Amino acid sequence: MAFRVIHYINQFYAGIGGEEKADYQPEIRDGVVGPGMALKGALGAGAEVVATVICGDSYFASNMDKASADIIEMIKKYNPDAFIAGPAFNAGRYGTACGAMCEAVSKQLGIPVVSGMYPENPGVEMYKKSAYIVETPDNAVGMRKAIPAMAKLALKLLNGEKLGTPAEEGYIERGVRKNKFYDKLAAERCVEMFVSKLKGEPFETEYKMPSFDRVDPQPAVKDMKNAVIALVTSGGICPKGNPDHIEASSASKYGEYDITGVMDLTSEGYCTAHGGYDATYADQDADRVLPVDVLRDMEKEGVIKKLHNKFYTTVGNGTAVANAKRFGAEIVDKLVADGVTAVILTST
Repeated sequence: MAFRVIHYINQFYAGIGGEEKADYQPEIRDGVVGPGMALKGALGAGAEVVATVICGDSYFASNMDKASADIIEMIKKYNPDAFIAGPAFNAGRYGTACGAMCEAVSKQLGIPVVSGMYPENPGVEMYKKSAYIVETPDNAVGMRKAIPAMAKLALKLLNGEKLGTPAEEGYIERGVRKNKFYDKLAAERCVEMFVSKLKGEPFETEYKMPSFDRVDPQPAVKDMKNAVIALVTSGGICPKGNPDHIEASSASKYGEYDITGVMDLTSEGYCTAHGGYDATYADQDADRVLPVDVLRDMEKEGVIKKLHNKFYTTVGNGTAVANAKRFGAEIVDKLVADGVTAVILTST
């Protein structure tokens, strides 16, 4: 008898809609939907996709506990043997939802869980210890490779087969350490790797170090009295009502807002879209995150020449590194074109 699998996808892959339908509430449908057809083919006779859960990315991000609980209740009646979510590629909110559901299903139902994401998806760092996450490209072009790899891993877990290393099985390292015995001492192995490196020969380190971007600091502003200062924030400050619908988590966009003549960010006109901190104080006075009032005072006092007439904002909560880099590059180009001297970047 084939194993019973539940598949989780978002509103986009279900064909319901894009961002305008991101608040779609959870539902479950019998059988396959969207990429579930490819998953069905990849699983073959070994497993069957008995149902598909669909949930909007924004709805899940804003109602994580409720959405998780509701979905768990939905899938219980199907008595699944495994849960497969995504693949989410580099979609931050989708990846976070896939990871959160994998974690919830694993803890509450005790069945194998598998997802697929691009390594920089925030869902990876948040949930890699809770689920096996197959490494995928950063967009849906990689669907043909991602689905078979996820299916293969799921079938191994369902059949109780011993898994190889992450590199062998194609999943992202989970940070789980296991003892391993070698015939050679660590010092010997280290020297051998070092010699291979010196010779330009291939070798594989036993402990990969994290890689961080290094940004050289710019020189200090020499003439503040003639400086044009801009404000940029990852604290989510925006006009009341969040007109550009910047996501509360895993932002896919940033906002650009004109503050010509604005002396103070009052609660009547501004708020925060951020979902990663208590918004009470930011909503009471957005200057606490984006200090327009203080810079206006400095402008009056002649400490700076002027405050730039636009500010840029996004939400840093769970936002993918790739998106953050893109935001930064685009914003910098605009600031340079506008003759801005320096930027004050605020967070939460």
